[in-house]
Amino acid sequence: MFEQTFKNIDDILHKDAGCGSELDYVEQTSWILFLKYLDDLEKDRATAAELTGKTYTPIIERDYQWTVWAMPKKKKAGSELVELDHHNALTGDDLTDFVNNNLFPYLKTFKQSADSADTIEYKIGEIFSELKNRIQSGYNLREVINRIDELRFRTHAEKHEMSHLYEDKIKNMGNAGRNGGEYYTPRPLITTIVKVVAPKIGDKIYDGAVGSAGFLCEAFDYLKNRPSTGSGNGLSSKDWETLQKRTFYGKEKKSLAYIIGIMNMILHGVEAPNIIHTNTLAENLADIQEKDRYDVVLANPPFGGKERAEVQQNFPIKTGETASLFLQHFIKILKAGGKAGVVIKNTFLSNTDNATVAIRKTLLENCNLHTVLDLPGGTFTGAGVKTVVLFFEKGKPTQKVWFYQLNLDRNLGKTNPLNENDLAEFIELQKTFADSENSWTVNVASIDSATYDLSVKNPNKKEVVRLRSPQAILEEMKALDEEADEVLESIANLIV
Repeated sequence: MFEQTFKNIDDILHKDAGCGSELDYVEQTSWILFLKYLDDLEKDRATAAELTGKTYTPIIERDYQWTVWAMPKKKKAGSELVELDHHNALTGDDLTDFVNNNLFPYLKTFKQSADSADTIEYKIGEIFSELKNRIQSGYNLREVINRIDELRFRTHAEKHEMSHLYEDKIKNMGNAGRNGGEYYTPRPLITTIVKVVAPKIGDKIYDGAVGSAGFLCEAFDYLKNRPSTGSGNGLSSKDWETLQKRTFYGKEKKSLAYIIGIMNMILHGVEAPNIIHTNTLAENLADIQEKDRYDVVLANPPFGGKERAEVQQNFPIKTGETASLFLQHFIKILKAGGKAGVVIKNTFLSNTDNATVAIRKTLLENCNLHTVLDLPGGTFTGAGVKTVVLFFEKGKPTQKVWFYQLNLDRNLGKTNPLNENDLAEFIELQKTFADSENSWTVNVASIDSATYDLSVKNPNKKEVVRLRSPQAILEEMKALDEEADEVLESIANLIV
């Protein structure tokens, strides 16, 4: 039912003049979903308070509650069932006027009035400070609200289904914008990285390029199924509070990704995500103190971005390459003994520019880079680059690096994505750093100390010349044409 509801919402937004892209659909669905979620959360809290004989004070004032402005209801004549009270329900221009001129300004004030940044009140204020209603037709907005009111966030099963559907929307948004690597890291890859890093309850887990918060969501799912730190089988109430309030931290520069990340975490079960809307790279590395550090870093920083000279001044190794700056940030912000799993372009292993060589040297001397997972092209739909995953622990230098090259007998793409079975052998062999046809170990003492080049060819696999199919070649040509069109459009916009 939920899946059909989402499809109906997309069909409605497709008709609206203010929503012209998949990004708009996700953004506009997100803020309305958030308010429906908030209404269900308030109902759950009110019920819990009633059971303990306490009085619950709602977060949202009555005039701005979902059941007042969005979905006022009345009993059906001669029935116990309820239906929309059309007489009191806003629609058309009245609805858009209320949302734009009353609701959004009211919700923005929560950012100033909240007790702290780790409260749901603060998140309300921040979300509605970062976006605006783009649905121009009040009648379309009424239809969307009616559809979203069909959704429920009351049970674990309902939230679980909603979280999967929401992630599908994020994935589709990435594919549609040809920037899947920015908005969506393949879930099987995230799951694998989390399993290898193996965080534990009590760790502070951080993603400084949080995007849609896929890493934090997967880490939450992983940890909530761990054994309790106390007596008993399930998580203790103390463990649960730790997961909710003192475990997951993120930073995100872009407004839309920030909103999506918060909504994604909420749907996965984290009520007030500790995600901050800020440019991580604007922070000076010299200002990071012990209290600012984390036990675990899980991240996929942006591919191919370029940073201004003033941003580069925040780093000891100056470079315009965004991912290289992020890697410096992650190394610095890890605690001694902290663990990381970071996705980066595979050219990081071999580039000979001074900055990349210096960062590789820093990584190898300050961290134990124990594992490198080499991924095939097509892992990130639409990204057009090959990537590796660096697994390292801070505090002792690297002596040996275990490499695993993921060799598949098929081409990855939108209709044939990476799956967990593809990575099963990697997970198993990584436990003991075993050699195989796809894996090998390199002694750091044997690499060139001038370049610290880590682009080591697999010595255990015979070279096989694989002829690509005409279809695969055509798909790559199409992707390159689309990227070229996108660049030309960006240049044209700058000229106008």
